[in-house]
Amino acid sequence: MSWTLSGQVRDSSVPGLLLRAVPGLITILSVVVAARGHDVQRLPYWAVVVLGVMVVLGNFSLFGLRYGAPPGRAGYGLLLFTAAGCALWYALPASAMIVIPFWASRAAVRYFRAQPVEWMVVAISIAGASVPLYVTTRSVPAALGAAFGVVALTLAAINRRSREQQLEELEVSLARKQAAIEEHERAAALAERARIARDVHDVLAHSLAGLSLSLQGARLMLVRDGASPEAIEQVTRAQGLAADGLAEARRAVAALREDAVPDVRALGDLVTAYRLESGAAASFEVDGVERELPAEVLSTLYRTVQESLANIRKHAPGAPVRVRLSYGPPVGLTVEDEQDKRPERAAPGGYGLLGMRERADLVGGSLEAGPTSTGWRVELKVPA
Repeated sequence: MSWTLSGQVRDSSVPGLLLRAVPGLITILSVVVAARGHDVQRLPYWAVVVLGVMVVLGNFSLFGLRYGAPPGRAGYGLLLFTAAGCALWYALPASAMIVIPFWASRAAVRYFRAQPVEWMVVAISIAGASVPLYVTTRSVPAALGAAFGVVALTLAAINRRSREQQLEELEVSLARKQAAIEEHERAAALAERARIARDVHDVLAHSLAGLSLSLQGARLMLVRDGASPEAIEQVTRAQGLAADGLAEARRAVAALREDAVPDVRALGDLVTAYRLESGAAASFEVDGVERELPAEVLSTLYRTVQESLANIRKHAPGAPVRVRLSYGPPVGLTVEDEQDKRPERAAPGGYGLLGMRERADLVGGSLEAGPTSTGWRVELKVPA
């Protein structure tokens, strides 16, 4: 048994489908037995065959029955199945065809809820079960017993249908309740993230902004007073770190508020910031047709460029940098500095390089970093 998208139930299991074929098999066996002369016949054999064919054809309609669905062809097929089956039970009173009216009444009540075809099938089944039995036995109690049996089975089917409807309504109610709980939890989580974002913005971001301004003032004072270049450089770097921290705080606030993630222009901004800070040549190139990339891929690209430029500032200050983004597929990112010579030794694999590789692994990509004949290269490939 499975559920449809409209909430209706249908028997789609193999046992359920085989069970619906039982009346047709009983009909075929009854007609075959009648053909061998082992059964009493009230109608000519050709009429028995015609009724048998009608019952078998009507039996195919049972495979199209759906709970609560409009009658359609299945409903008319069930009417044919019921009428022909009751007539065949009259024609072959010694056969097992008496199961047809019981089967039909149960199917009508089970699948057609308070529709005219339901009551028509039930009425035909009551008459089709009792009248042939009275004609055969001339017993009123036997005929009434058969009619009562059909009615009892019909009431049992109605009771089962009501229980299934209640269970269906209960499951829908539980599903709605679960959806409401999940929505409430999501709203609570968003509210908490918004609170954290406000705290980060009002405390950390403002503090870093004030620190950056203070460092800028200190640098200008040092320049005015003729301080040593080393002191000015240290203050300048501190100001750059404060500016980077402020940018990180703002990105953290945006992420907490589910705002836009860094885009391709943000990569170019990093390169521009490096060029302005170091005074060295720095270029940013884009190859291929630009397309929208997943948020996690864009975040990985951004962090890779950011960390690579930080390493260049540390190990090759002032070196020209070339950053290239290729849309692929796969999406490729290359960050290469030019030191005019091969590094004497590879830069130690610190946590920055390890973090870049871990980020690449999280999005199913790969990262390679190593010396070239003129400097250092970081290459990231992401299947996106």
